[in-house]
Parts: sequence; C-alpha cells; structure tokens
Amino acid sequence: MPNEFIIYPAIDMRGGKCVRLIQGDYNQETVYGDSPFDMAKSFADQGATWIHMVDLDGAKEGKRINDQFVIKAAQQLNARIQIGGGIRSEEDVVHYLKNGVSRVILGSVAVNQPDFTKDMLKKYGDKIAIGLDAKDGMVATEGWLQTSSLSAIELGKKFADYGAETFIFTDISTDGMLSGPNIEATEKLALETGKRIIASGGVSSLSDLQQLKQKASSGIAGAIVGKAIYTKRFTVKEALEV
Repeated sequence: MPNEFIIYPAIDMRGGKCVRLIQGDYNQETVYGDSPFDMAKSFADQGATWIHMVDLDGAKEGKRINDQFVIKAAQQLNARIQIGGGIRSEEDVVHYLKNGVSRVILGSVAVNQPDFTKDMLKKYGDKIAIGLDAKDGMVATEGWLQTSSLSAIELGKKFADYGAETFIFTDISTDGMLSGPNIEATEKLALETGKRIIASGGVSSLSDLQQLKQKASSGIAGAIVGKAIYTKRFTVKEALEV
C-alpha cells in the first residue's frame, strides 16, 4: 500500500530490560522497564500493529542475546514484530522468521557483508529490512561505534537494486535527543531509492509525526518512536490517532 504510514513503538533491550540510550552511547542509559514483553504487550494493547525491538546486547556482542523476549512477543501478541541487533547469519534470520517474527533488520552486517545481504534479500524478500544509520550523511556501523566511507544514499540505492523494499533510516545526531527527526534527509533517501523508508530517531511530538506523515507520498512509510513514549510526551494510542 503506497502512502501507508505506520507507527513503530520501540523497545531497546539490554540485560533483559527495556532501556534507552542517548545517541547510541552505552554509558548514557535509562532503564524504563524490567520486562520487554510487558512493554510490548502494553503497546499492542494500545493498538500498535507493529513493534520495533532492538537487541542492544546483541548489536554490541554480534550475536543474539535477548531473542527470547522478541519471540515471546511475536508469538503471543496481536502485533507484528521487527527485530534488529545482533543478526549476523542466515541462522539468525531463520531463527526469528520461523518463530513468528515478521521482519528482520540487517544493519552493520548489511554494510560489512553486502553479498550476504543480497542473498538474504533474494531468499526472504520483504521480510528483510535494511537499517541505515547515518552520521552527517555517512553510514555508521557496529552500534554506531564506527563511521564508514559510504553515504546512506549510495548504500540505499545499492540495496534497492538488490531487492530491498524497506529501509530504517536513523540520523544518529537526533537519536534519543527529542530534537525532531531529520525529515529532509529521510525524504531524500526515500526519493533517491524509491523505496519505503521508516524514520527513526528524534521524534519528540505528535507534530513531528504529522510532518513525517505528510511525506508519505514521497515514501516515508512510518516512524519509530521510543523516548517520546517513555518520557510520556504522548502515548502510543495518541500517536496512532494522529
């Protein structure tokens, strides 16, 4: 469906808890809940059709660590789950998909192993999303600890050619800052790739969501919302109503 705009409430998991980091910094962490599943359930109960989950431990260690919470949510809740963090192999991809997860996000591995990513896109199609995290337009990897020499747009076009339909674009400078998303960069990526882009990072108000939604015809297909919900700027239900 073109012009569809989906709200993805976010659950970042570390040490089995729900946390938020500021700009991906593991030293700037706030814990918002002891149970990722309970948090996911509260989002689904408020009407969320999708939930975005991130295994922060997995992203750092390069392997699945908090996957049990993700699978429980996928199997027990009336919402679709997308997961990122720590997905490095086809075994990881299959593990999630066969256990009910709707979409698997390839981030660092997409940048570092384009051939593997191309293969996954060929096999699993739209069940794979590509996570592009950019700092000043350049792609960052490994939990944002490293910046590559590729621009998000160059990489986006390459993966679009490989068959990617959905991208999750994070402007790291806005992430966790509640400063408003980088709408311009997100829209540019959507127009250049011609694919669905989910905006991530910086959403601080319902008006941010409205502004993003106005770009749905350009290809901005949704927004991931984390800190704004946890700091009670608005609820998932309010976001969905807008």
